[in-house]
Amino acid sequence: MKKLNPLLALALLTACAGQSEFEVQQSYPAVDAAFAGRINLNSLSNYANQTVPAYIRRFNDTNFITNAGATLGRVLFYDKKLSSNETVACASCHRQDTAFSDSATASTGVNGTTGRHSMRLINARFAQELKFFWDERAQSLEAQTTMPIRDHGEMGFSGAGGDPDFATLIARLSALEYYRELFKFVFGSEEITESKMQIALGQFIRSIQSFDSKFDVGRQAAGANNANFANFTAQENQGKNLFLAPATFTGSTRTSGGLGCAGCHRVPEFDIDPNSLNNGITGKIGGGSDLTNTRSPSLRDLVNAAGQSNGPMMHDGSKATLLAMVEHYNAIDATGNTNLDNRLKPAGSGQNLNMTAAEKEAVVAFLKTLTGVNVYTDTKWSSPF
Repeated sequence: MKKLNPLLALALLTACAGQSEFEVQQSYPAVDAAFAGRINLNSLSNYANQTVPAYIRRFNDTNFITNAGATLGRVLFYDKKLSSNETVACASCHRQDTAFSDSATASTGVNGTTGRHSMRLINARFAQELKFFWDERAQSLEAQTTMPIRDHGEMGFSGAGGDPDFATLIARLSALEYYRELFKFVFGSEEITESKMQIALGQFIRSIQSFDSKFDVGRQAAGANNANFANFTAQENQGKNLFLAPATFTGSTRTSGGLGCAGCHRVPEFDIDPNSLNNGITGKIGGGSDLTNTRSPSLRDLVNAAGQSNGPMMHDGSKATLLAMVEHYNAIDATGNTNLDNRLKPAGSGQNLNMTAAEKEAVVAFLKTLTGVNVYTDTKWSSPF
């Protein structure tokens, strides 16, 4: 018999907890008092059965979402008690109003600022890539969730250099009655462990989805990515075609065709191809160089509904606008970049897409169609405090 992964086993345990028959027979005074009606364990928000378009096919469901687990994850995500000085939460760097990213280039932690820009968490579930962080150092989303908590600069439970250790955090949370109730509700036991925290945080983050964009309306009606979208302007359809179609190069210069963007940012999920290498951005926040960044979040919700950027783009926050991002790919400098993706260096040199101003504007117009609406306002993803 195949041995069950411990993470999956706990996820399955989560799925069995908090069911309606159990809920209606119970009261949760500490939870009710702490969250003042913003969380009702007898009437949970829908995290587990949200509508996902039929054309979305890439999932990384190693930790299946449950309403109970995601509810606990929401509390953990927004609770500043998870930082050593109780001033920073996960949500401090991943804000709902900026598509769960940060408007600042570097996010502020308990002991300084982050070395990379905070990655957007939109549609983290809908990607083939299982590793997380820009440099993919976390082997899963669940592993990633507590690494910032253990980081000296970010949330301060590193256990080194005078920082408290993770066991101190467990003791702090265990002393809070609302956490004892929540963990018992989800896992059947008041015991709090890091693996349970990871499962709950992972479920909440996996639940954050955005599929009500102009692109999704057009894709649903057209039935294919490369069809003409009736709800798009001519410019938006041109930008979509440029994004989808591969480029034809003479040497390293594009002479015809599209731009080949979808080779790495795959439609319709707009997730990053797991085999992608560095994208030509080699700088570091604060100066220096860094070639290790090979991951990207989904391209969905790069901007908000008003067309304003949800914070700077790229791992170093060096691109403030969609146009600046597009112009980066127009002419790639491959000098000294030993980790540059092969798709960005045709004939061994950095690509020159030779885009016209109209083509750049068309791609920008298309990228704006990937923005949703509900994810910015839905209370199930908002602070419960």
